[in-house]
Amino acid sequence: MNPSANGWIKKLIKELSENDGYLQLSLNNFYRELKTSGFIYGSNVSVVNDAIKNNDFTHEELGKINLFLAFYYIHHNSKTTTNIIDSIIGFYHAIDDYKTSFFEGFLGRKKSAALLEDMINKRVQIDDNILTKNFNYFITNALLFVDVLAYQEYLKSNKISEAYIQELEAAIETIVLMVFDTKKDKSKYDESLIKLFESSLRYHNKSTLTYTNVIESITTELGKYYIIDIACMAFWTDKIIDSEEQKVLNTLGHDLKLKPEIIEESIKDIDTFYILNKDKVALLSSKNMIQSFYDNSSKMVINLIKRNSKRLLNELRESKELMVLLTQSTTRTLTEDEQKKVQDQLMDIMKSIPSLAIFILPGGAILLPLFVKFIPKLLPSAFDENRIEE
Repeated sequence: MNPSANGWIKKLIKELSENDGYLQLSLNNFYRELKTSGFIYGSNVSVVNDAIKNNDFTHEELGKINLFLAFYYIHHNSKTTTNIIDSIIGFYHAIDDYKTSFFEGFLGRKKSAALLEDMINKRVQIDDNILTKNFNYFITNALLFVDVLAYQEYLKSNKISEAYIQELEAAIETIVLMVFDTKKDKSKYDESLIKLFESSLRYHNKSTLTYTNVIESITTELGKYYIIDIACMAFWTDKIIDSEEQKVLNTLGHDLKLKPEIIEESIKDIDTFYILNKDKVALLSSKNMIQSFYDNSSKMVINLIKRNSKRLLNELRESKELMVLLTQSTTRTLTEDEQKKVQDQLMDIMKSIPSLAIFILPGGAILLPLFVKFIPKLLPSAFDENRIEE
């Protein structure tokens, strides 16, 4: 399955029909699996509960898969008779009635899996600046669970009010700001984090809720778990939750009528997640922006090569001079003229393969050395990974 190509939702649904174990999880265990995958923390590192085989997906692809899996679980455990695709599209259209600019251009299109793929892609993608994308990615996608909570409410009557979503986001904002206010030592990183957080909200309210309002407004089990985990994330910016911060979390948990072990579990979970995945989460890495850009671009190039291997091999065979130069580049440094030939011929090949169009865009040439580097690792694979055999 390829979540970056058309048809991935239908392929995912088919695969889930053959392995639906995660749908049988209790609500608490399902939420724990969302945390383990990184979905709740906005840093997706795996597929929820290993519901499908992890084919070396990118963080963004994992975000799309896990968002759909969360919707799928909520839908499966509801009383709705509407099919999953129409239901989620209906939900996003209901939201868009209040904020039409979010899915601009989608309204009026016929309900289909392709439309839902476009919607999820729009919801998960951050911006077009790949250098800053790594750093605001986790904040924006940590708020994806707001969609899941709102969808749970929507399924009760196939309606969702603007006030519900505004109140939900306002409650989260209040708790995050409260956490930062209680921190003794605030760093410039914390201040930047607040700005990123506020810019990621769907609705921007003139005033936040009071703490009492927050406690009264969060009534669902999943909503309470999420508020605690959001508070833990805010406290964990210095990679530790000290005793004073833990007291604040215990008070919040008590007011939300959660058992003390839930709070202890939440603190342990975030600590474990970031320790196990410190090399996978760019925001917590000590690497600078350029290194993070290179690392993420490398993964992207490898995936593009793997997914287009058959067509690339055919194109390379037809260009014997290019094949010779690529082979020689693994053992010696090419001359300037040879490098220019490689670049020009690779560009011609990329024009014939739509999914490699990123290399043709302004600035795309910076990825060419990565492309050349990973060509020797080319391995055959099926070109259309989303094809469903009838």
